[in-house]
Amino acid sequence: MQRIDIASSALSFIGAAATRDPSVEACGLLLGMGAIARATEARNVAAEPARTFEIDPAALFAALRAERAGGERVIGYWHSHPSGDANPSATDAAMATPDGRIWLIAAKTEVSAWQAVARGTVHGRFDAVELVAIDDQRLLAT
Repeated sequence: MQRIDIASSALSFIGAAATRDPSVEACGLLLGMGAIARATEARNVAAEPARTFEIDPAALFAALRAERAGGERVIGYWHSHPSGDANPSATDAAMATPDGRIWLIAAKTEVSAWQAVARGTVHGRFDAVELVAIDDQRLLAT
């Protein structure tokens, strides 16, 4: 199983953002250089934000432009499942491009990480990833 490190501050940020309004799916980007050093929140522009998510394209394009200019990489995406199930849904799988990016799902007190791949073990699109929270100072030292 693949492993990805995440700064504990990024994990805390996601937890707070995901539970702020449990009637909608919150979403955002995972940024860093190898490990997830930072998470951002983006506006959910989906037609039905209570059932699905769509990251505001302006936020995604801005992050990709910053990456091309030498900034942090867009490692993946995060979103919440207000239902409380931290596993990817069939809808998540239908939306995911098999580009190897990480999909982090926050559901109540549980967080899971998945890699979007062709022929994944979950819904034919995702493979599980071990998510390891590390101290921010330790992440900066690596």
